[in-house]
Amino acid sequence: MGKIRVNNIRIHSNHGCLKEEMLIGSDYRVDLEISADLSLPAASDKLSETVDYVHLNNIVKEEMAIRSNLLEHVAKRIIDRIFLELKEVSKVTVEVSKINPPIGGDVESVTVVLSFERPK
Repeated sequence: MGKIRVNNIRIHSNHGCLKEEMLIGSDYRVDLEISADLSLPAASDKLSETVDYVHLNNIVKEEMAIRSNLLEHVAKRIIDRIFLELKEVSKVTVEVSKINPPIGGDVESVTVVLSFERPK
Protein backbone atom coordinates (compact mmCIF):
# COMPACT_ATOMS: atom_id res chain seq x y z
CA MET A 1 0.00 0.00 0.00
CA GLY A 2 0.98 3.59 -0.50
CA LYS A 3 -0.42 7.08 -0.30
CA ILE A 4 -0.57 10.06 -2.61
CA ARG A 5 -1.26 13.50 -1.17
CA VAL A 6 -2.26 16.58 -3.12
CA ASN A 7 -1.91 19.51 -0.74
CA ASN A 8 -3.16 23.08 -0.69
CA ILE A 9 -5.30 23.14 -3.83
CA ARG A 10 -6.50 26.75 -3.84
CA ILE A 11 -9.87 27.53 -5.40
CA HIS A 12 -12.38 30.39 -5.38
CA SER A 13 -15.96 29.10 -5.30
CA ASN A 14 -19.50 29.98 -4.20
CA HIS A 15 -20.33 27.48 -1.45
CA GLY A 16 -22.31 28.41 1.63
CA CYS A 17 -25.77 29.10 2.99
CA LEU A 18 -25.51 32.90 3.10
CA LYS A 19 -26.69 34.91 0.10
CA GLU A 20 -23.38 36.82 0.00
CA GLU A 21 -21.41 33.56 -0.17
CA MET A 22 -23.51 32.38 -3.08
CA LEU A 23 -22.99 35.63 -5.02
CA ILE A 24 -19.48 36.79 -4.12
CA GLY A 25 -17.89 33.47 -3.21
CA SER A 26 -14.97 32.68 -0.95
CA ASP A 27 -11.48 31.26 -1.13
CA TYR A 28 -11.05 27.57 -0.33
CA ARG A 29 -8.21 25.15 0.24
CA VAL A 30 -8.54 21.42 -0.47
CA ASP A 31 -6.13 18.76 0.77
CA LEU A 32 -6.50 15.23 -0.52
CA GLU A 33 -4.96 11.89 0.42
CA ILE A 34 -5.60 8.60 -1.33
CA SER A 35 -4.43 5.08 -0.50
CA ALA A 36 -3.67 2.58 -3.24
CA ASP A 37 -1.33 -0.29 -4.07
CA LEU A 38 1.62 1.61 -5.52
CA SER A 39 4.02 -1.33 -5.73
CA LEU A 40 3.54 -1.84 -9.50
CA PRO A 41 4.25 1.76 -10.54
CA ALA A 42 7.10 1.94 -8.02
CA ALA A 43 8.77 -0.88 -9.95
CA SER A 44 7.69 -0.03 -13.51
CA ASP A 45 8.06 3.77 -13.52
CA LYS A 46 4.92 4.00 -15.74
CA LEU A 47 2.36 6.76 -15.26
CA SER A 48 -0.34 4.49 -16.70
CA GLU A 49 0.05 2.14 -13.71
CA THR A 50 -0.39 4.68 -10.92
CA VAL A 51 -2.98 7.16 -9.69
CA ASP A 52 -2.33 10.33 -11.68
CA TYR A 53 -2.42 13.31 -9.35
CA VAL A 54 -3.36 15.55 -12.30
CA HIS A 55 -6.58 13.51 -12.51
CA LEU A 56 -7.12 13.95 -8.75
CA ASN A 57 -6.59 17.72 -9.03
CA ASN A 58 -9.06 17.94 -11.93
CA ILE A 59 -11.73 16.07 -9.95
CA VAL A 60 -11.30 18.51 -7.06
CA LYS A 61 -11.51 21.57 -9.34
CA GLU A 62 -14.60 20.28 -11.17
CA GLU A 63 -16.50 19.35 -7.99
CA MET A 64 -15.55 22.59 -6.24
CA ALA A 65 -17.05 24.47 -9.21
CA ILE A 66 -20.51 23.01 -8.40
CA ARG A 67 -22.16 25.20 -5.75
CA SER A 68 -23.24 23.54 -2.51
CA ASN A 69 -24.58 24.81 0.79
CA LEU A 70 -22.27 22.60 2.87
CA LEU A 71 -18.58 21.74 2.67
CA GLU A 72 -19.51 18.22 3.75
CA HIS A 73 -21.50 17.79 0.55
CA VAL A 74 -18.64 18.99 -1.66
CA ALA A 75 -16.14 16.71 0.11
CA LYS A 76 -18.40 13.66 -0.35
CA ARG A 77 -18.86 14.42 -4.06
CA ILE A 78 -15.07 14.56 -4.47
CA ILE A 79 -14.73 11.17 -2.74
CA ASP A 80 -17.51 9.62 -4.82
CA ARG A 81 -15.90 10.78 -8.08
CA ILE A 82 -12.50 9.41 -7.08
CA PHE A 83 -13.98 6.00 -6.29
CA LEU A 84 -15.97 6.06 -9.54
CA GLU A 85 -13.10 7.06 -11.83
CA LEU A 86 -10.03 5.54 -10.14
CA LYS A 87 -10.61 1.87 -9.40
CA GLU A 88 -7.17 1.36 -7.80
CA VAL A 89 -7.95 3.79 -4.95
CA SER A 90 -8.94 2.00 -1.74
CA LYS A 91 -9.30 4.95 0.66
CA VAL A 92 -9.80 8.71 0.32
CA THR A 93 -9.47 11.51 2.85
CA VAL A 94 -10.53 15.00 1.79
CA GLU A 95 -10.18 18.23 3.73
CA VAL A 96 -12.12 21.24 2.46
CA SER A 97 -11.30 24.54 4.16
CA LYS A 98 -13.13 27.84 3.81
CA ILE A 99 -10.61 30.64 4.23
CA ASN A 100 -11.77 33.63 6.34
CA PRO A 101 -15.32 32.31 6.87
CA PRO A 102 -18.02 34.89 7.61
CA ILE A 103 -18.77 33.69 11.15
CA GLY A 104 -18.45 36.93 13.07
CA GLY A 105 -14.91 36.57 14.34
CA ASP A 106 -11.25 36.56 13.39
CA VAL A 107 -11.07 32.97 12.12
CA GLU A 108 -8.43 31.89 9.61
CA SER A 109 -10.40 28.94 8.26
CA VAL A 110 -13.01 26.29 8.92
CA THR A 111 -12.24 22.76 7.73
CA VAL A 112 -14.40 19.71 7.09
CA VAL A 113 -12.58 16.36 6.93
CA LEU A 114 -14.20 13.26 5.42
CA SER A 115 -12.58 9.87 5.04
CA PHE A 116 -14.09 6.83 3.33
CA GLU A 117 -12.86 3.41 2.29
CA ARG A 118 -14.02 1.81 -0.93
CA PRO A 119 -17.04 -0.40 -0.26
CA LYS A 120 -16.23 -4.09 -0.69
